[in-house]
Amino acid sequence: MRIALLDSGLGLLAAASAVRRLRPDADLVLSSDPDSMPWGPRTAADIAERALACARAAAAYAPDALIVACNTASVHALPVLRAELEPDIPVVGTVPAIKPAAAAGGPVAVWATPATTGSPYQRRLIEDFGNGARVAEVPCHGLADAVESGDEPAIDAAVTAAARLTPSGVRTVVLGCTHYELVATRIRAATTPTAPPPADLRGSAAAVAEQALRRAGARPDPDAAPTGAVTVLRAGRPGALPPAALRYAEGRLLAGAPATP
Repeated sequence: MRIALLDSGLGLLAAASAVRRLRPDADLVLSSDPDSMPWGPRTAADIAERALACARAAAAYAPDALIVACNTASVHALPVLRAELEPDIPVVGTVPAIKPAAAAGGPVAVWATPATTGSPYQRRLIEDFGNGARVAEVPCHGLADAVESGDEPAIDAAVTAAARLTPSGVRTVVLGCTHYELVATRIRAATTPTAPPPADLRGSAAAVAEQALRRAGARPDPDAAPTGAVTVLRAGRPGALPPAALRYAEGRLLAGAPATP
């Protein structure tokens, strides 16, 4: 079995590692567009074009499913990707986990990129799935870029700034960008009050990985032999995980897998 993932950069690591934990025997194809990262400030047409290029590069490896491991690309490119690839390759998008977060009770904060915060797309998600909970939108200036480069001081500064914008009393933080899941521990620490319990973080990686397996006609098997290989495509060209990926547990997990050219 082979699962492909696409994103502008390292945001795909969270979902890829989730697939790896569920199916250690699955081959992974990681297709990114680092020269054009971030996609957020680009036009919808440009994002769709770049996501499609990443998808086509991954499709050449005949995956059983493709994960769009990027909230921005899922908003702007899913119809184009599905029109070209399905039904041969099921396409699974990524949506912020607002629905389960609100169902658990508010208040809730959604951490997202400045381009997504306050957007009609996110406002619709909150309206449709907020379940009446109090939901605050928090722009995380520079956090995705800092995570992408592995810049530790910049990550800390961006997390601290977003935590200051998060209303007091928030018990659940929705991670509205896949890059943020790579620094979930720091976000939890920054948003947890002095007294426990710790803040509840809601990412999308685990649910997306499970959906990709379902669409591929497979079931989780965490005890399978760890034989899955990793193919890295950067702007359509075979490459390797960038050094910044190894700063995160998810990147180190994938780097321990056999690599393919």
